[in-house]
Amino acid sequence: MTEHHPVRAWLSLGSNISPLKHIPQAVDELREMFDEISVSPVYESEAVGFTGDNFFNLVVGIDTDLAPVALTAVLKKIEALHGRQRSGDGFDSRTLDIDLLTYGDQVIDSGSIQLPRDEVLRYAFVLLPLSEVAGDELHPVEGRTYRQLWQAFNGPEQLLWRVDGGLLGQI
Repeated sequence: MTEHHPVRAWLSLGSNISPLKHIPQAVDELREMFDEISVSPVYESEAVGFTGDNFFNLVVGIDTDLAPVALTAVLKKIEALHGRQRSGDGFDSRTLDIDLLTYGDQVIDSGSIQLPRDEVLRYAFVLLPLSEVAGDELHPVEGRTYRQLWQAFNGPEQLLWRVDGGLLGQI
């Protein structure tokens, strides 16, 4: 029998419907499930791809024994507990969005799961907080650290600003 070691997975959390409620609650729920977690600063940014209220986004690192498909199912359950409604197009307001960004150094393309997610390289609201909590970790495809990727990031139209931690309580 092979011993299974936990894998460090990075998650992106976002909300633009009552984020001051949903973000801290979701972080608490993740903390209860996965014990020691790493939590990035929270950033506010304008909606991308549609007109809507600003989003609050952060990145959370967890250590898990769950396989990526099982972990994704757990994350979808947390979203559902927060009243997440899924429309067809993907670009809309949401109470809570939790995406699995990376799963160790694995590269997976199984139809339902693509890891690492391409949002890591495309969106400032994912890459900046990831670079702050996992700056020395290597992107499994790019072979550069998240800090290096952030330093080279060119998305001047993607404005974001750090949220005062006091707004969100202790997360």
